[in-house]
Amino acid sequence: MAAANPRRPILPDVLRPGLALVFCGTAPSRASAAARAYYANPGNYFWRTLAATGLIAQPLRAAEFRRLPEFGIGLTDLAKRHSGNDDELPADAFDVSALKRKIARHAPRLLAFTSKNAAQAALGHGVDYGAQPEAWGRTHLWVLPSPSGQARRFWNVGPWRALAQAMHAQR
Repeated sequence: MAAANPRRPILPDVLRPGLALVFCGTAPSRASAAARAYYANPGNYFWRTLAATGLIAQPLRAAEFRRLPEFGIGLTDLAKRHSGNDDELPADAFDVSALKRKIARHAPRLLAFTSKNAAQAALGHGVDYGAQPEAWGRTHLWVLPSPSGQARRFWNVGPWRALAQAMHAQR
């Protein structure tokens, strides 16, 4: 696990008002921290799933993460100053208050947690995959199976496809 400069996040948020969707992970992996790019591990399904489900109109590589707003999509993490596996993160790594402030300020239509761990940490209770019954203001919440190679046994593209349909239906 690596800790960054306490004042600087490991990866910058990719947020702005008017986004259709923001993805929120737990923390950058070691590979993402080293590459300075979201979901950079070659075994991670994130980028190929975005293209395969139609969430983005063309394939992108992790190094192109800053282009996601072109497709109405943003990125953030619960732990902005730590990297590594979820079980390696310190107990105080997640800043739920900061995430809620960002979502309130930028007001995306959808916020999708890219793992149950991230969602449970942010929401404070157990969750199922898919659309959640609660919202943060006007932002509807979703929980997706982790695209990480380490979570492969839980992988299911179905909730990702349902999210893509919901995002396109709201446009």
